[in-house]
Amino acid sequence: MATKANILVLARDVIQQEADALTAMQARLGPDFEAAVQMVLECKGRVVVAGSGKSGQISRKISATLSSTGTPAFYLHPSDALHGDLGMIGKSDVLLLVSNSGETQDIIGMLPTIQVFKLPIIAILGRPDSTIGRAADIVLDAAVEREACPMDLAPTTSTTAALAMGDALAMALLELRDFNLEDFALYHPGGALGKKLLTTVKSLMHAGDSLPLVKTAAIMQDAVLVISEKALGVTGVVDADGHLVGALTDGDLRRGLERDGNLMAHQVTEYMTANPKWIDESEMAVTALATMEDYSITALFVMSAEDGRIPVGLIHIHDILRTGIRR
Repeated sequence: MATKANILVLARDVIQQEADALTAMQARLGPDFEAAVQMVLECKGRVVVAGSGKSGQISRKISATLSSTGTPAFYLHPSDALHGDLGMIGKSDVLLLVSNSGETQDIIGMLPTIQVFKLPIIAILGRPDSTIGRAADIVLDAAVEREACPMDLAPTTSTTAALAMGDALAMALLELRDFNLEDFALYHPGGALGKKLLTTVKSLMHAGDSLPLVKTAAIMQDAVLVISEKALGVTGVVDADGHLVGALTDGDLRRGLERDGNLMAHQVTEYMTANPKWIDESEMAVTALATMEDYSITALFVMSAEDGRIPVGLIHIHDILRTGIRR
Protein backbone atom coordinates (compact mmCIF):
# COMPACT_ATOMS: atom_id res chain seq x y z
CA MET A 1 0.00 0.00 0.00
CA ALA A 2 1.28 3.45 -0.93
CA THR A 3 2.12 5.76 1.94
CA LYS A 4 3.31 9.36 2.09
CA ALA A 5 6.81 8.00 2.58
CA ASN A 6 6.96 6.07 -0.67
CA ILE A 7 4.40 7.73 -2.97
CA LEU A 8 7.05 9.69 -4.87
CA VAL A 9 9.20 6.57 -5.20
CA LEU A 10 6.26 4.76 -6.78
CA ALA A 11 5.47 7.63 -9.11
CA ARG A 12 9.07 7.95 -10.26
CA ASP A 13 9.19 4.20 -10.84
CA VAL A 14 6.14 4.37 -13.12
CA ILE A 15 7.67 7.18 -15.14
CA GLN A 16 11.02 5.38 -15.33
CA GLN A 17 9.39 2.15 -16.54
CA GLU A 18 7.58 4.03 -19.29
CA ALA A 19 10.73 5.97 -20.24
CA ASP A 20 12.71 2.71 -20.46
CA ALA A 21 10.02 1.19 -22.69
CA LEU A 22 10.15 4.19 -25.03
CA THR A 23 13.94 3.98 -25.21
CA ALA A 24 13.74 0.30 -26.14
CA MET A 25 11.08 1.02 -28.76
CA GLN A 26 13.21 3.80 -30.21
CA ALA A 27 16.06 1.35 -30.74
CA ARG A 28 13.75 -0.99 -32.69
CA LEU A 29 12.68 1.64 -35.24
CA GLY A 30 13.83 0.74 -38.72
CA PRO A 31 12.72 0.14 -42.31
CA ASP A 32 9.14 -0.72 -41.29
CA PHE A 33 8.67 2.77 -39.86
CA GLU A 34 10.11 4.36 -43.00
CA ALA A 35 7.80 2.23 -45.13
CA ALA A 36 4.78 3.29 -43.03
CA VAL A 37 5.63 6.96 -43.50
CA GLN A 38 5.99 6.45 -47.24
CA MET A 39 2.69 4.57 -47.43
CA VAL A 40 0.85 7.46 -45.77
CA LEU A 41 2.62 10.04 -47.94
CA GLU A 42 1.42 8.22 -51.04
CA CYS A 43 -2.13 7.85 -49.72
CA LYS A 44 -4.68 9.70 -51.89
CA GLY A 45 -7.40 9.42 -49.27
CA ARG A 46 -7.36 9.58 -45.50
CA VAL A 47 -5.79 7.64 -42.66
CA VAL A 48 -8.49 5.65 -40.85
CA VAL A 49 -7.33 5.03 -37.28
CA ALA A 50 -9.09 2.23 -35.38
CA GLY A 51 -8.68 0.81 -31.90
CA SER A 52 -10.86 -0.36 -29.00
CA GLY A 53 -10.81 0.32 -25.28
CA LYS A 54 -7.74 2.20 -24.10
CA SER A 55 -6.20 1.67 -27.54
CA GLY A 56 -9.29 3.39 -28.90
CA GLN A 57 -8.57 6.46 -26.81
CA ILE A 58 -4.98 6.44 -28.06
CA SER A 59 -6.30 6.04 -31.61
CA ARG A 60 -8.46 9.14 -31.22
CA LYS A 61 -5.40 11.12 -30.15
CA ILE A 62 -3.29 9.81 -33.03
CA SER A 63 -6.05 10.66 -35.49
CA ALA A 64 -6.34 14.19 -34.07
CA THR A 65 -2.58 14.74 -34.20
CA LEU A 66 -2.37 13.55 -37.81
CA SER A 67 -5.30 15.73 -38.88
CA SER A 68 -3.95 18.84 -37.19
CA THR A 69 -0.50 18.50 -38.77
CA GLY A 70 -1.36 18.05 -42.42
CA THR A 71 -2.37 14.38 -42.74
CA PRO A 72 -6.15 13.94 -43.17
CA ALA A 73 -7.33 11.30 -40.73
CA PHE A 74 -10.36 10.20 -38.72
CA TYR A 75 -11.08 7.75 -35.92
CA LEU A 76 -13.31 4.76 -36.59
CA HIS A 77 -14.65 2.73 -33.67
CA PRO A 78 -14.26 -0.95 -34.63
CA SER A 79 -17.58 -1.94 -33.07
CA ASP A 80 -19.43 0.76 -35.00
CA ALA A 81 -17.52 -0.29 -38.13
CA LEU A 82 -19.08 -3.76 -37.87
CA HIS A 83 -22.55 -2.21 -37.80
CA GLY A 84 -22.43 -0.02 -40.88
CA ASP A 85 -19.63 2.48 -40.33
CA LEU A 86 -17.28 0.53 -42.59
CA GLY A 87 -19.04 2.54 -45.28
CA MET A 88 -17.04 5.56 -44.08
CA ILE A 89 -13.86 4.00 -45.46
CA GLY A 90 -12.87 5.05 -48.98
CA LYS A 91 -11.03 2.93 -51.51
CA SER A 92 -8.04 5.30 -51.41
CA ASP A 93 -7.67 5.26 -47.63
CA VAL A 94 -4.99 3.69 -45.44
CA LEU A 95 -5.91 1.80 -42.25
CA LEU A 96 -3.92 2.40 -39.08
CA LEU A 97 -4.92 -0.24 -36.53
CA VAL A 98 -3.89 0.07 -32.88
CA SER A 99 -3.97 -2.94 -30.55
CA ASN A 100 -1.69 -4.07 -27.76
CA SER A 101 -2.69 -7.73 -27.95
CA GLY A 102 -3.10 -7.84 -31.70
CA GLU A 103 -6.19 -9.96 -31.09
CA THR A 104 -8.88 -7.29 -30.68
CA GLN A 105 -11.97 -9.10 -31.95
CA ASP A 106 -13.79 -6.09 -33.39
CA ILE A 107 -10.72 -5.17 -35.43
CA ILE A 108 -10.33 -8.75 -36.59
CA GLY A 109 -13.98 -8.61 -37.65
CA MET A 110 -13.15 -5.64 -39.90
CA LEU A 111 -10.37 -7.44 -41.74
CA PRO A 112 -12.43 -9.36 -44.37
CA THR A 113 -14.02 -6.15 -45.67
CA ILE A 114 -10.68 -4.33 -45.60
CA GLN A 115 -9.13 -7.18 -47.57
CA VAL A 116 -11.96 -7.10 -50.13
CA PHE A 117 -11.24 -3.39 -50.67
CA LYS A 118 -7.51 -4.24 -50.85
CA LEU A 119 -6.72 -1.38 -48.52
CA PRO A 120 -3.20 -1.07 -47.13
CA ILE A 121 -2.90 -1.70 -43.38
CA ILE A 122 -0.40 -0.29 -40.91
CA ALA A 123 -0.64 -1.72 -37.40
CA ILE A 124 0.79 -0.40 -34.13
CA LEU A 125 0.96 -3.54 -32.01
CA GLY A 126 2.26 -4.82 -28.72
CA ARG A 127 2.42 -8.31 -30.26
CA PRO A 128 3.60 -8.17 -33.86
CA ASP A 129 3.14 -11.95 -34.20
CA SER A 130 -0.63 -11.88 -33.82
CA THR A 131 -3.74 -12.13 -35.99
CA ILE A 132 -3.76 -8.40 -36.76
CA GLY A 133 0.02 -8.42 -37.22
CA ARG A 134 -0.19 -11.19 -39.83
CA ALA A 135 -2.92 -9.32 -41.71
CA ALA A 136 -1.08 -5.99 -41.76
CA ASP A 137 1.16 -4.84 -44.58
CA ILE A 138 3.42 -2.99 -42.13
CA VAL A 139 3.76 -3.59 -38.38
CA LEU A 140 5.16 -0.94 -36.05
CA ASP A 141 6.45 -2.77 -32.99
CA ALA A 142 5.22 -1.08 -29.79
CA ALA A 143 5.81 -4.06 -27.51
CA VAL A 144 6.64 -3.45 -23.85
CA GLU A 145 8.02 -5.87 -21.24
CA ARG A 146 5.31 -5.10 -18.72
CA GLU A 147 2.77 -2.49 -17.73
CA ALA A 148 3.67 0.12 -15.12
CA CYS A 149 0.63 -1.13 -13.19
CA PRO A 150 1.88 -3.12 -10.13
CA MET A 151 -0.39 -5.99 -11.20
CA ASP A 152 0.79 -5.72 -14.82
CA LEU A 153 -2.83 -5.31 -15.87
CA ALA A 154 -3.94 -1.68 -16.42
CA PRO A 155 -2.83 -0.37 -19.83
CA THR A 156 -0.13 2.15 -18.93
CA THR A 157 3.26 1.53 -20.49
CA SER A 158 1.65 -0.07 -23.55
CA THR A 159 -0.62 2.92 -24.24
CA THR A 160 2.29 5.32 -23.75
CA ALA A 161 4.31 3.36 -26.31
CA ALA A 162 1.47 3.31 -28.85
CA LEU A 163 0.89 7.04 -28.41
CA ALA A 164 4.59 7.81 -28.85
CA MET A 165 4.69 5.70 -32.01
CA GLY A 166 1.71 7.63 -33.38
CA ASP A 167 3.38 10.93 -32.52
CA ALA A 168 6.58 9.82 -34.25
CA LEU A 169 4.61 8.93 -37.36
CA ALA A 170 2.75 12.26 -37.38
CA MET A 171 5.90 14.33 -36.85
CA ALA A 172 7.82 12.50 -39.56
CA LEU A 173 4.96 13.21 -41.97
CA LEU A 174 4.83 16.85 -40.84
CA GLU A 175 8.51 17.29 -41.68
CA LEU A 176 8.27 15.57 -45.06
CA ARG A 177 5.24 17.65 -46.02
CA ASP A 178 7.12 20.87 -45.12
CA PHE A 179 4.21 21.70 -42.82
CA ASN A 180 5.05 25.17 -41.44
CA LEU A 181 3.77 27.73 -38.94
CA GLU A 182 1.36 29.22 -41.46
CA ASP A 183 -0.13 25.79 -42.18
CA PHE A 184 -0.40 25.08 -38.46
CA ALA A 185 -2.19 28.39 -37.94
CA LEU A 186 -4.76 27.57 -40.64
CA TYR A 187 -5.59 24.31 -38.87
CA HIS A 188 -5.78 25.96 -35.42
CA PRO A 189 -7.77 29.20 -35.88
CA GLY A 190 -9.50 29.02 -32.51
CA GLY A 191 -8.23 29.90 -29.06
CA ALA A 192 -5.02 31.56 -28.00
CA LEU A 193 -2.82 29.43 -30.25
CA GLY A 194 -4.71 30.35 -33.40
CA LYS A 195 -4.79 34.02 -32.46
CA LYS A 196 -1.07 33.98 -31.77
CA LEU A 197 -0.28 32.51 -35.17
CA LEU A 198 -2.85 34.38 -37.27
CA THR A 199 -3.27 37.86 -35.80
CA THR A 200 -1.25 40.53 -37.59
CA VAL A 201 -0.24 43.95 -36.39
CA LYS A 202 -2.36 45.51 -39.13
CA SER A 203 -5.52 43.85 -37.83
CA LEU A 204 -5.10 45.41 -34.37
CA MET A 205 -3.45 48.77 -35.02
CA HIS A 206 -5.04 52.18 -34.58
CA ALA A 207 -5.05 53.97 -37.94
CA GLY A 208 -6.57 56.96 -39.72
CA ASP A 209 -8.14 59.47 -37.34
CA SER A 210 -7.20 57.28 -34.37
CA LEU A 211 -3.46 57.62 -35.06
CA PRO A 212 -1.86 60.21 -32.72
CA LEU A 213 0.58 62.42 -34.63
CA VAL A 214 1.95 65.97 -34.37
CA LYS A 215 4.43 67.88 -36.54
CA THR A 216 7.94 68.78 -35.41
CA ALA A 217 6.86 72.43 -35.23
CA ALA A 218 4.17 71.64 -32.65
CA ILE A 219 4.47 72.84 -29.08
CA MET A 220 3.94 70.66 -26.03
CA GLN A 221 0.42 71.97 -25.49
CA ASP A 222 -0.53 70.58 -28.93
CA ALA A 223 1.05 67.22 -28.08
CA VAL A 224 -0.77 67.00 -24.74
CA LEU A 225 -4.09 67.60 -26.44
CA VAL A 226 -3.41 64.84 -28.98
CA ILE A 227 -2.27 62.38 -26.32
CA SER A 228 -5.40 63.13 -24.31
CA GLU A 229 -7.76 62.94 -27.30
CA LYS A 230 -6.42 59.67 -28.74
CA ALA A 231 -6.05 58.08 -25.28
CA LEU A 232 -3.11 55.88 -26.24
CA GLY A 233 -0.51 57.46 -23.97
CA VAL A 234 1.73 58.57 -26.83
CA THR A 235 1.94 60.68 -29.93
CA GLY A 236 4.27 60.33 -32.87
CA VAL A 237 6.25 63.29 -34.13
CA VAL A 238 6.58 63.60 -37.91
CA ASP A 239 8.53 65.97 -40.15
CA ALA A 240 7.14 67.99 -43.04
CA ASP A 241 7.20 64.89 -45.29
CA GLY A 242 5.29 62.78 -42.78
CA HIS A 243 8.33 60.73 -41.74
CA LEU A 244 8.42 59.55 -38.12
CA VAL A 245 11.29 61.25 -36.29
CA GLY A 246 10.22 60.85 -32.68
CA ALA A 247 7.62 59.87 -30.08
CA LEU A 248 6.36 61.63 -27.01
CA THR A 249 4.74 59.61 -24.22
CA ASP A 250 2.83 60.72 -21.18
CA GLY A 251 5.90 59.52 -19.25
CA ASP A 252 8.08 61.98 -21.20
CA LEU A 253 5.57 64.68 -20.33
CA ARG A 254 5.70 63.90 -16.59
CA ARG A 255 9.47 63.83 -16.55
CA GLY A 256 9.56 67.13 -18.41
CA LEU A 257 7.19 68.74 -15.92
CA GLU A 258 9.28 67.53 -12.99
CA ARG A 259 12.43 68.96 -14.55
CA ASP A 260 11.27 72.19 -16.17
CA GLY A 261 7.88 73.03 -14.67
CA ASN A 262 5.61 74.79 -17.15
CA LEU A 263 6.69 73.48 -20.56
CA MET A 264 3.51 73.90 -22.58
CA ALA A 265 5.03 76.56 -24.85
CA HIS A 266 8.18 74.53 -25.56
CA GLN A 267 8.64 72.69 -28.85
CA VAL A 268 7.77 69.00 -28.77
CA THR A 269 11.17 68.12 -30.23
CA GLU A 270 12.82 69.16 -26.96
CA TYR A 271 11.16 66.33 -25.02
CA MET A 272 10.45 63.60 -27.57
CA THR A 273 12.38 60.34 -27.88
CA ALA A 274 14.12 60.36 -31.24
CA ASN A 275 13.99 57.34 -33.58
CA PRO A 276 11.32 55.40 -31.67
CA LYS A 277 10.79 51.67 -32.07
CA TRP A 278 8.41 50.64 -34.83
CA ILE A 279 7.14 47.51 -36.58
CA ASP A 280 5.91 46.60 -40.05
CA GLU A 281 2.16 46.16 -40.44
CA SER A 282 2.62 42.65 -41.87
CA GLU A 283 4.32 41.32 -38.73
CA MET A 284 2.45 39.12 -36.27
CA ALA A 285 0.97 40.72 -33.18
CA VAL A 286 2.96 38.34 -30.96
CA THR A 287 6.15 39.77 -32.48
CA ALA A 288 5.01 43.27 -31.56
CA LEU A 289 4.27 42.05 -28.02
CA ALA A 290 7.75 40.54 -27.71
CA THR A 291 9.36 43.78 -28.88
CA MET A 292 7.38 45.86 -26.39
CA GLU A 293 8.24 43.53 -23.52
CA ASP A 294 11.92 43.41 -24.48
CA TYR A 295 12.20 47.21 -24.55
CA SER A 296 9.76 47.88 -21.66
CA ILE A 297 7.49 50.05 -23.80
CA THR A 298 3.73 49.97 -24.26
CA ALA A 299 3.25 50.98 -27.90
CA LEU A 300 4.86 50.67 -31.31
CA PHE A 301 4.32 52.81 -34.37
CA VAL A 302 3.46 50.79 -37.43
CA MET A 303 5.00 51.27 -40.86
CA SER A 304 4.02 50.01 -44.30
CA ALA A 305 6.37 48.24 -46.69
CA GLU A 306 5.43 50.83 -49.29
CA ASP A 307 7.15 53.57 -47.28
CA GLY A 308 8.93 52.39 -44.18
CA ARG A 309 9.34 55.91 -42.82
CA ILE A 310 5.71 57.06 -42.78
CA PRO A 311 3.62 55.74 -39.87
CA VAL A 312 0.31 54.15 -40.88
CA GLY A 313 -0.78 53.05 -37.44
CA LEU A 314 0.04 52.41 -33.80
CA ILE A 315 -0.38 49.22 -31.82
CA HIS A 316 -0.70 49.29 -28.04
CA ILE A 317 0.20 46.42 -25.73
CA HIS A 318 -3.36 46.41 -24.35
CA ASP A 319 -4.74 45.81 -27.86
CA ILE A 320 -2.72 42.59 -28.03
CA LEU A 321 -3.32 41.35 -24.50
CA ARG A 322 -7.09 41.82 -24.88
CA THR A 323 -7.08 39.17 -27.63
CA GLY A 324 -5.59 36.60 -25.27
CA ILE A 325 -2.28 36.51 -27.11
CA ARG A 326 0.69 35.85 -24.87
CA ARG A 327 4.33 35.58 -25.74
